[in-house]
Amino acid sequence: MSQGILAVTEQVDGAFKHISFEVISAGKKLVETTGGALTAAVMGAGVDAMASQAAEYGADRILVADHEGLKDGLADACIQAVGQLVAASDPAVVLIGATSLGKDIAARLSARLNAPLAMDCVDVRADGARIVATRPMYGGKVLADVSLNGSPAIVAIRPRAMEAVAAKGAGEVEKVAVSLDGTPLRLVEKHMETGKIELTEADVVVTGGRGMGGDDFAVVEALAKALDGAVGASRSAVDEGWRPVTDQVGQTGKVVAPNLYIACGVSGAIQHLAGMASSRVVVAINKDPEAPIFSKCDFGIVGDLFEVLPALTAEIEKLKG
Repeated sequence: MSQGILAVTEQVDGAFKHISFEVISAGKKLVETTGGALTAAVMGAGVDAMASQAAEYGADRILVADHEGLKDGLADACIQAVGQLVAASDPAVVLIGATSLGKDIAARLSARLNAPLAMDCVDVRADGARIVATRPMYGGKVLADVSLNGSPAIVAIRPRAMEAVAAKGAGEVEKVAVSLDGTPLRLVEKHMETGKIELTEADVVVTGGRGMGGDDFAVVEALAKALDGAVGASRSAVDEGWRPVTDQVGQTGKVVAPNLYIACGVSGAIQHLAGMASSRVVVAINKDPEAPIFSKCDFGIVGDLFEVLPALTAEIEKLKG
């Protein structure tokens, strides 16, 4: 396997998403086994200045598709750009983040190239001439090794599942002229929530469930702010209208894998556990000692969350000075 690896990055408003560095790091680890070069693909408008950052995580070659049509990150335009970047690099493996956009691109690319695809993976490795990806199945109950036969093998990596490790690469930047003809999708209006940490990008997630009793998430928000984390919600809290659907963590919401996950008033239904099972450390706070979440956590506190959370927040702020 000598064609090398193509790591497709994702950026928003001129800043790489953390998953981009994780994907490049996964590619760096893979080329140490397979040989060949690690190429990073950077797409957007006005992204020339940021492209060189990919070398800090091991990219030997950086292909830059700088086009005004890529400014809004629309899937129709991005899949055309990625297709042309794949043609320019002819990789044996394409790695991409399993974000909303990444999943869309991966599925379309697989269909266009008739290439094998493993989605939402937590590991990828080479086994001889084959690429083997590990992905959760059945709501996270099992981890399955999936062998990808064909080229290029496309692997979409779950955010926060693999560590971003700094590793110096040659970082040779090459601009690629892309054609974006015939993209019917256009952006009509865009609303950005400033100052809010994206759930799938967060190192810390504090989630409120039905035990919140209403839409007042002030104690959850205060703890998340003290920890520089993001606020999540269980499906029941979202169904009650207490939080927007963009905050939902679970099988039918967002899958998160932070270093620290704090579940507040969350019972621990299997659908919710499927969305946070990859968290490195789980803390549960619930006044019901029989709540299923306690069987899945590393640390548990039985108590009223409206008393526990302010106390935790005060101690954290005291430690931070």
